[in-house]
Amino acid sequence: MTKLSLITASYNSARTIGDTLRSVNSQTLGDFEYLVIDGGSKDDTMEIVAREGRRVTSAVSEPDKGIFDAYNKGLARARGEVIGFLNSDDFYASDTVLAEVMAAFEDETVDVVYGDLTYVDPVDTAKIERVWRSRPPTKANIARGHHPAHPTLFLRRRVYDQAGVFDLGYRQAGDVEFMMRVFQTLDLKWVHIPGIMVRMRSGGATGGDMASIMRQNRAVRQAQRDLGIRYPLAGFAFHKIVDRVQQRLRGRMAAS
Repeated sequence: MTKLSLITASYNSARTIGDTLRSVNSQTLGDFEYLVIDGGSKDDTMEIVAREGRRVTSAVSEPDKGIFDAYNKGLARARGEVIGFLNSDDFYASDTVLAEVMAAFEDETVDVVYGDLTYVDPVDTAKIERVWRSRPPTKANIARGHHPAHPTLFLRRRVYDQAGVFDLGYRQAGDVEFMMRVFQTLDLKWVHIPGIMVRMRSGGATGGDMASIMRQNRAVRQAQRDLGIRYPLAGFAFHKIVDRVQQRLRGRMAAS
């Protein structure tokens, strides 16, 4: 079976990384590589990794240039044919997520597997706030600002070989720029696994208040210009607003 490499980037994540590690521990998939790339945490993050990370195969803690630098370090260390990321404040929604992903990759022609995601309350993680249903990563959807939820995205190594790694110049949108680059430039076969794959705590650098959302969207628009993707600003804003409203409505329905 094709081997999976899973990468978690962390920095001062002692409050949340235990949930991440336990969700990976519980996965029914038997054999995979799990890398923790820490940015030199000053809290108890690495002690928790040592204590809770039963499936961790390699962990390193050293200063880095941010989360996308950590991602690239993980990619350089990873040995699997399939690569995925799970951030240190996210956790899997079920014990079978990785097994379902790798079952989809049994088809050698599949390059991409992705799913859906819920945003949950940072403290009460049983409380659902929003539901992100990932749209197919067509060029039209990418231009409108729609893309798969990155923590649910799994790619074959050959995709990174063709598209490259994360650009550290996009501090607010390095994952989005990477996905736009992949889906705009490569002809790939993808599979969407329906249902919630990941639970993500709300907030953070790009998902918190309106100012942070605006910063990320400006970074996304800059990335689109750099990649030669042309789409009217009004249309982009319209699709973003509608998508956010739909996410919240789905969250209310899921919580009721």
